[in-house]
Amino acid sequence: MEVIFHEKQEASLCAQHCLNNLLQGEYFSPVELSSIAMQLDEQERMRMAEGGLQSAEYRTFMQQPSGNMDDSGFFSIQVISDALRVWGLELILFNSPEYQILGIDPINERAFICNYKEHWFTVRKLGKQWFNLNSLLTGPELISDTYLALFLAQLQQEGYSIFVVKGDLPDCEADQLLQMVLVQQMQRPRLIGEDLAARNQRVEKSEEEPKLYEGPEGPTGMDEDEENLQKALALSRQQIDMEDEEADLRRAILLSMQGGLRQDGTELASSSQAQTSELTQAQTSKLTQEQLRQRRQMYFEKQQQSKPERQECAENNATTNSANADQDPAMNDEDVHRAAMKISINTGGTGPSPQEK
Repeated sequence: MEVIFHEKQEASLCAQHCLNNLLQGEYFSPVELSSIAMQLDEQERMRMAEGGLQSAEYRTFMQQPSGNMDDSGFFSIQVISDALRVWGLELILFNSPEYQILGIDPINERAFICNYKEHWFTVRKLGKQWFNLNSLLTGPELISDTYLALFLAQLQQEGYSIFVVKGDLPDCEADQLLQMVLVQQMQRPRLIGEDLAARNQRVEKSEEEPKLYEGPEGPTGMDEDEENLQKALALSRQQIDMEDEEADLRRAILLSMQGGLRQDGTELASSSQAQTSELTQAQTSKLTQEQLRQRRQMYFEKQQQSKPERQECAENNATTNSANADQDPAMNDEDVHRAAMKISINTGGTGPSPQEK
């Protein structure tokens, strides 16, 4: 099909497309057809002037626009007929009584020009096959010999005027090639408007499809809602882990301080105890961090250690705390308890550092 010359519709230049598709080449331009139309207008004006320049018919004719062309690019049958006369071709109305008397089978003709509501298109035989070269189609349409007569009859029923092209058409590459091979068309060409509407529909459909989330390794197949859900779940898990770490820290502090608390809970306060509490705070913090690392190690090893072992570890820490308290007579168990509670408040929201994990 690529070898067949086929001009597609531009503006209202269907007469130009009709002629070039008939002759299988860019033989006519809008400028050349406009020149022919102006010559026809001048000939008509001269004929009207024969009746007198002051006659009503002449004044009416001069006030009317040209009947051979307009600003949109439309050209009349007279312009097309004069353009083909240069090539020794003429047009005969297909359904005229003169042509019908001849009784010629349409399949034995070479080409037809069809017109309906200012639209022109060509039906031509190339090689041994017929083609509809309508400029409104996306490409040439193959017409079988058996369908040709029915196709022309359908056009007449729809109101088309059909003209038979008589004379020798110029040689073209498509006609020579299709004399040796036959074309098989698997899919009928659509109208340009239908094809454009289908493309627009595909574009709109693709725009409505959800966009895939592209991570560092490319598309993951998740849309925006799924991505937000995954992020929310991750933040939730992180919050739960942080809360578990804070709870473990508090339990570790309480466990380490159980051996050093007095049962009577007497509350003492003095100015000298404030100086001693700083040293005790550093010692208790060290014990708390060591105890926390032990508890986390036991947690990640899936609690492989037994409960008696954890109890023994807690007792050892309690003994150590008690020993440290005995070293400084000015410091009592209540001071140690306050220091531990202060540490738990300061470290409650931070959690362990990455190196301790």
